[in-house]
This record gives sequence, structure tokens and C-alpha cells, in this order.
Amino acid sequence: MIIYPTLELHNGKSVSLTRGRLEEPVIWHKDPVEIARGFAAAGAEWMHLTDMNALAGDGDNNALSEEIIRTVGIPVQFGGGFRSRESVERWIDKGVGRVVIGTMAAQDPDAVKAMAKHHPDQIVLAVDIYQGQMMTDGWRQPSAFSPEAFISEFDNAPLAGIIVTDIDSDIGESDGTLGVITGLAAKTRHPVIVRGTIKQADDVVRLKYLPNIAGTLIGRALMAKDIDLEAALAFAAEQPEPTAEFQ
Repeated sequence: MIIYPTLELHNGKSVSLTRGRLEEPVIWHKDPVEIARGFAAAGAEWMHLTDMNALAGDGDNNALSEEIIRTVGIPVQFGGGFRSRESVERWIDKGVGRVVIGTMAAQDPDAVKAMAKHHPDQIVLAVDIYQGQMMTDGWRQPSAFSPEAFISEFDNAPLAGIIVTDIDSDIGESDGTLGVITGLAAKTRHPVIVRGTIKQADDVVRLKYLPNIAGTLIGRALMAKDIDLEAALAFAAEQPEPTAEFQ
């Protein structure tokens, strides 16, 4: 299982949001470039980066994002309001390992499937769920798609994976969230990356035993030092203990 240490950028700073509310960011007072380099130094294979300004449509953090992508030394999975093929291809040309697409996939699924064919294993689908309903536009608008129908629409596209976020997990217990995610993971052949369920080290261990879960994003818990990244990476790399077969 791959751990994706996560940076969310807003107005040039590293932040964490509760249920996507930009008006109430938790600001982490450390240089985002240093944070990203720390992820690589700890042994992360990938990192995840989100431009919250671009996602909300009120500016961007392009220069800072480019610096992180150029200097961090590990592949970057990048999200943040991609609304055109041109913007996706521009960031791939800048060296992004993967681009995360949500709203555009709901609005124009055929265009996103075409991009996935042109850039196999570089397009990641974002599926954001609130109270069982899929949300778009930075978690602000309900979609006409059900999560299951949305995922099935992309069954034959060569996606790099699907990021599933249960928005309720920011305020609720993780057990219900894992039930939602497990149910969706069973309906797709694509590897599923989980967001929002990791609050302590034990959560990493528990996630490893869920079928078709290929990775998890960890942001706030790392920033708050509730989880040590090196320890989380070690947990994720451990092989499950063998079990005896019944005769």
C-alpha cells in the first residue's frame, strides 16, 4: 500500500481544511517546499499536492506548485480545479506524475476518458461523497451521478487510480467511512486511494487489510504530528502475516 503524504496549498501556505471549508483553514507555519522535501527524506514514494485556490477558482499557487514538483525528488500527484484538457497537459508537461480530476469528469466524462487514453496511468479520478451523494466543485455542489454510476462510467479507461473521499469522515467515526469506501472499491477494477480516514497509526494497519485499497492520502495527521511518516511508511510496507489453510 502506498502512503501519499499530502500538502494542501492556500494563499502560498500549507493548510488543512475541515470538510473543504476555505474560510476556516488550519495554517501550518512551515515552508511548504521544506515540508515536501521532508516527505521525500522520510522515504515516501509519492506525494499528493492540492492547490486549494485553483480548486475554488480564486487564484492559484502555480509558482509554488512548480517549485515543489521540480525539486521534491519524488513523483507528485496533483489536484486543483482542472477544468480543461489544456491545463491537464500543461501540468503533465511540467513534470507532474499524475493529475487528479473530479468536477471535469462529472461534466465531460468523454473528454476525461480520452485524456486517460492519451496519458495512460497519469489520470486519477476523484470521487467525493457526502451523506451518500457525490459532490463536485470543491465539495460544494451535488452531482446528478451516484458514486457507483460515476465510477462505472470509467471502468474501461486506463486510469492510474480513483481517490475516494467520504467527506463525513472529518466529523464522524471511521468505521462507517470504511464501509462506504469498501463498497465502492468492490465495484471497480481500478486501484482505490483513500482520503480522510487516517488519524492515527493503527488506521494505516487496518486499511491494509481492505480489498482493492492501493493507498491512502495523509495530510492533517502528519502536520499535527499525530502520525510519524517514517512509521506509517513502515506499517504500509509490512507484509500481512501468513494464515493457515483449513483442511
